[in-house]
Amino acid sequence: MSNPANPFVTDENLVVEELPWGPHDWMVRPDIVPAEQLLLVRVHMPPGKCHAFHRHPEQEEIIYILRGKAEQWVDRNKKILGPGQVAHIPTNVVHGTYNVGEETLEFLAILSPAKIQGPPLVDMSQEEPWRSLRPGS
Repeated sequence: MSNPANPFVTDENLVVEELPWGPHDWMVRPDIVPAEQLLLVRVHMPPGKCHAFHRHPEQEEIIYILRGKAEQWVDRNKKILGPGQVAHIPTNVVHGTYNVGEETLEFLAILSPAKIQGPPLVDMSQEEPWRSLRPGS
């Protein structure tokens, strides 16, 4: 792990986590830098992958698209997002990110607060109405 007293994060000290929807490059979280209110992760989502419908009970989130094409859901609202576009997800609102392009989708996810009491996310993909909004996802 990195030194939480160091405010700088480079390729040498970011934390890479492999998740089912793609590698996550953690750049800001309390075990890396002295962050209390913010988390920042760069996600590399391969074509056809997704972070299916879920919610963050205690955190609000911003998704900023760097590269590729995302089918972004916020509650029951859907929009195709490309580079430079943003989705804001309020606390505890169900959302999902789906790579609908032919290249790896790369985006930044910023969540706040960094320190929470309960689970960071709750999977909603098998519950209605979410399961029926995108069958087979």
